[in-house]
Amino acid sequence: MFFTIPTLMTWTRIVAIPLIVGVFYAPLAPETRNLVAALMFIVFAATDWLDGFLARKLNQTSSFGAFLDPVADKFLVCASLLVLVHLQRADVFVALIIIGREIAISALREWMAQIGASKSVAVHMIGKVKTTVQMVAIPFLLFDGRLLGVLDTRLWGQVLIWGAAVLTVWSMVYYLQKAIPEIRRRVKH
Repeated sequence: MFFTIPTLMTWTRIVAIPLIVGVFYAPLAPETRNLVAALMFIVFAATDWLDGFLARKLNQTSSFGAFLDPVADKFLVCASLLVLVHLQRADVFVALIIIGREIAISALREWMAQIGASKSVAVHMIGKVKTTVQMVAIPFLLFDGRLLGVLDTRLWGQVLIWGAAVLTVWSMVYYLQKAIPEIRRRVKH
């Protein structure tokens, strides 16, 4: 199941990382770089929905795909945040919150799976909302201009990325609250 259509689409999100970073080193006008990077992020981020849809539709779900999908998402988001911090379009504090949460919750989920309690930290709506807000904020910040001559993407990207940081903390607290009863049960034994 390493090379099914859905899994290959997931791999594209990982392959996208050096491409998006590389755009900012290409001999292009800054506005062109911003547009290309934003469009690339949107296209590659869309594969997150599409690969899951195709996996179910083509009956090609696999444990490897279930593992790789969130890893690819986290790589794409974290790499993009680092680019944005480097370009001074995102605050380092926001990046630390989002990246730190991803590491902490991934570790928590791994541990909960090992003790047979993964359902207590299954993906919840707050996590999905956080991801959606991030996935809108990042291309806005990559674009860094006026969309259709009207929408200031830097301003809205900043608002949304800070909103994503708040949702990130909220979702981490939610998942930790769900995990604490299991953790307490394990510590007592």
